[in-house]
Amino acid sequence: MDKGRLNRVISHMREEGLSQIIVTATASVYYLTGYYVDPHERMLALYVDDGGRTILFGNEIFGLTSSPELPLVTHADSQDPVADLAKALRPGKLGIDKFWYSKFLIGLMAHRPDITPVQGSAPVDLSRKLKDEAERQAMRRSSAINDQVVSAAISAVREGVRENELASLVNKEFLARGADGEGVQMVCFGPNGADPHHSGDGTVLKPGDSIIFDIFTPISHYWCDMTRTVFYKSVSDKQRQVFELVRRANEAAEAMVRPGVLLSQLDKTARDIITEGGYGPFFTHRLGHGCGLECHEPPDVSSASDTPLEPGMVFSIEPGIYLPGEFGVRLEDLVLVTEDGCEVLNKYPKELQIIE
Repeated sequence: MDKGRLNRVISHMREEGLSQIIVTATASVYYLTGYYVDPHERMLALYVDDGGRTILFGNEIFGLTSSPELPLVTHADSQDPVADLAKALRPGKLGIDKFWYSKFLIGLMAHRPDITPVQGSAPVDLSRKLKDEAERQAMRRSSAINDQVVSAAISAVREGVRENELASLVNKEFLARGADGEGVQMVCFGPNGADPHHSGDGTVLKPGDSIIFDIFTPISHYWCDMTRTVFYKSVSDKQRQVFELVRRANEAAEAMVRPGVLLSQLDKTARDIITEGGYGPFFTHRLGHGCGLECHEPPDVSSASDTPLEPGMVFSIEPGIYLPGEFGVRLEDLVLVTEDGCEVLNKYPKELQIIE
């Protein structure tokens, strides 16, 4: 159990008016305990109260061990998974993780009609939002590997290659460098790039295509995430104009990153540049998202987010322009807020590249 992180969570619990919470998200349990378990359909739950009492509840097949600082209560597949958890709770409000299975919550409420479940993710989310030095180092390392992988992928661009071939190569390059497993990498040629979440298929590369590489994976549990757009054989005037507009938006937003600036201001800075360039309706998503133990986690970098930046936040800045039936351009970096500014974690160049 990481006592420093636990104390920060308890402090946020008090701010949120919560005396007890159940932490069930795999990443959040790992953040506090060092145990990384994906329970799938089974139950894993860490009970925390505002006095610092913690108990871990989980299926016996997870192979967890008990300790004086973190008692473990196990159950078998044939047993009611929430029965012992129900006995540990106080009456009244209970903070629940936002993605906990309803089958467990409904079962818990049947055991304990005297509890009132409320949203309880905030205390851990707020703690995870500010990365400590070990986490910052982990994310620097994963982003450095991401730079290497995108370089290898761009070097593999050739006549006749398919999107899914390059996506597969990206996964192999990540695994060779220590990634935790394969992901679903986004490689988009030409018109497919106008879909911000297109997943690589059998589309064959053609001269004049834009190529979007949006590549991401966890490495020692901490995610990297970056996007680069290049062009094959040639680039049209329109493609060049759109690319440079997106690059300006990306770099202008990054230049604004420092403590005290609102996340919504970053979104507005990038969005205004694209709108003034005549492509506002084609920037169809938020500017970015938090990144760490999960690829997408708080904070949200959007027009609706008035959260001020603080040292230790890590998030993406990824403006894009998507022209249906034509092409798309997106450029994405992860940035770390420092005491006086911003550290861009991705170093791979953003200048326009034409692959011959």
